[in-house]
Amino acid sequence: MSGVRICIVEEDEKAIRLDRWFRRHFPELSHIHLEKLLRKGQVRVDGQRAKAGFRLEAGQKIRVPPFSAGSGPRPKREPLPISALDAKWLRESVLYKDEDVIAIQKPSGLAVQGGTKTSRHLDGMLEALRFGKKERPRLVHRLDRDTSGVLVLARSAAAAVWLGVAFREKTVRKIYWALVRGVPKPEAGEIAMALAKRPVGKKERVTADAAGKAAKTQYAVLDKAGQKVAWLALMPLTGRTHQLRVHCAEKETPILGDIKYGGVDAQFEGKGIAKRLHLHAVELEFTHPRKGRVLITAPLPDDLQASWDAFGFDPKAAKNPF
Repeated sequence: MSGVRICIVEEDEKAIRLDRWFRRHFPELSHIHLEKLLRKGQVRVDGQRAKAGFRLEAGQKIRVPPFSAGSGPRPKREPLPISALDAKWLRESVLYKDEDVIAIQKPSGLAVQGGTKTSRHLDGMLEALRFGKKERPRLVHRLDRDTSGVLVLARSAAAAVWLGVAFREKTVRKIYWALVRGVPKPEAGEIAMALAKRPVGKKERVTADAAGKAAKTQYAVLDKAGQKVAWLALMPLTGRTHQLRVHCAEKETPILGDIKYGGVDAQFEGKGIAKRLHLHAVELEFTHPRKGRVLITAPLPDDLQASWDAFGFDPKAAKNPF
C-alpha cells in the first residue's frame, strides 16, 4: 500500500483492539510488522501513539502508513475437516439462535480451543454452525474442557465486540451447578480468595495466593445428602482460570470428580455417579445488542442427571438463590 491513509472507526468496531482492527482491514500486514510500525509511531489513533491492545472508540481516526504488501502476509487458516457426526451433534446442541448470537450446550471432555496436543476442539468445528451466514460464529468466552453447559457464540464481528465488552465489564451473569464433597459452612456466602498460576513440575497450577489476582464467588447450598454431598449454586463475580474449582477445594468441599484440585477427597464411587467433573454452566444472562436482557439455560446432560438422581436431588425444584 502506498501513501498515508486515514480511516474512521465504525460504530460496530467500538471496543475492538487496534491489532484486531488491522487484522480485519489489512490482513496482508503481519502482526510483527504492525508492532514495528507501532513502535516507530507510524500508526496513530487521533494523532497519538497507541499499542496493539488499545481499545478503539467509534469515530476515532487511525493513521495507516504506507507498507509493503509483501511485509509478511499471514497464511490463510484452513478450517479443520468436520465429520458428519460432529456436525450433527453440534447443530443438535443449539439452545438459542438469532441473527446475532448462538448458544450451545458444550459437552464435558471437549476443549473450546486447540493446543499443542489438542487437535479436536470446538473452535475447529464452528463451520457447522454458519446456518447460511457468510461468517462462521466466533468464540467470545470459554468453559474448561471438563465443564459442560451453556456457551455463547457471536455470529458477526459487531456482535463479538458487543459481547466481548459485556464479558470484560462483567455485565454477564453466569450461574453454575456443582456437586461437592461435604457441606460448606456457612451454607451460603461469598468466597473472596485471590488466585495465581504457579509452576508445579513442568506444568502450571492455579493456587490460592494473596499476591495473585482478586477472585470472588457467591455460593449457596440448594440441597444436601446428609453431610456427605451438597448441591451448590455458584455465581462467579470474576473470571479467573479454574476459579470455581479452586474456591470449592479451598473451602474443603471439592467438586466431585475434580482430582486435580480435590485429590482423593473429590472421588465418590457409587451406582449412577458419573465419572467426570460435576460442574455445569446452567445459566447465562447478558444484554443482547438488540433485544435487551436474554437468559439462556442449559439442562443437565444425561450423565449429570444420573448423579443428581442418585443423591435424590431434583433440578426442577431449584430456585435461583442470588
